[in-house]
Amino acid sequence: MESGQILTSGVGQLGTSNGEGYNPEPLPEEENVPLLDISINNVVCSFSTRCHLNLKKIAMESSNVEYHRQHGMMYMRLRRPYTTANVWSSGKITCTGAQSEDLAKVAARKFARKIQKLGYKVKFCNYRVVNVLGTCILPFAIDITKFSRQHKEASYEPELHPGVTYKIKSPKATLKIFSTGSITVTAPRVTNVQSAIEYIYPLVANFNAGPRPVKKTKSNTNNFVNKRHITQHVMSPDDDCDDESDFDGSSVDDEDFDSEVSQD
Repeated sequence: MESGQILTSGVGQLGTSNGEGYNPEPLPEEENVPLLDISINNVVCSFSTRCHLNLKKIAMESSNVEYHRQHGMMYMRLRRPYTTANVWSSGKITCTGAQSEDLAKVAARKFARKIQKLGYKVKFCNYRVVNVLGTCILPFAIDITKFSRQHKEASYEPELHPGVTYKIKSPKATLKIFSTGSITVTAPRVTNVQSAIEYIYPLVANFNAGPRPVKKTKSNTNNFVNKRHITQHVMSPDDDCDDESDFDGSSVDDEDFDSEVSQD
């Protein structure tokens, strides 16, 4: 699987955007300015082929596809980049799983090329990035109860969700803030994710609840080993476990193609 895109930003200072075209002038370096790593986990994009697609025929002639007749759609998968496309007979395709905007466009063009090789007159048009999901882990815990009381933009319902929902109008983004210091950002662009983290950091820093809790992985490992040891005595030696093998991804050229003429 492709490694996630990592963006580094500091408080009041935005780091490199990894080729996304957002490079503001850096501010003078300050002492004790923490650097935060923002991981881009999922980029959702959509485009249209401008032609009707016979999903049943595509499922029979292509590979790494799943045809769901009851839903009137089909899943197509690629290994590089590791993405999944939802294909409808109208020609609309939604691509998920990419970990950068550049990889999302490469995957979208690969899906279009793959369908074009089956004889359809595909036109790659109406491409746009629909949604970007990013995560950031702060070096301290957050008192989300006090934070939600002090900010009217925050919505906290502990009976429904363990985190605080905070919506930013400019730049447009929705944040999920957890007491452990983890923040999940949903935004229409990668640059909005960076700006949202830079915006929210000074607000949550005032509600610092101390260092992040450390998980005791050693004790958990010992418990797992003990449970496994007990289970081995209970299970019969004739029981077998089947391993699931991963599917083979198809390699499709990502070079530009003519939208009018099908290429082999």
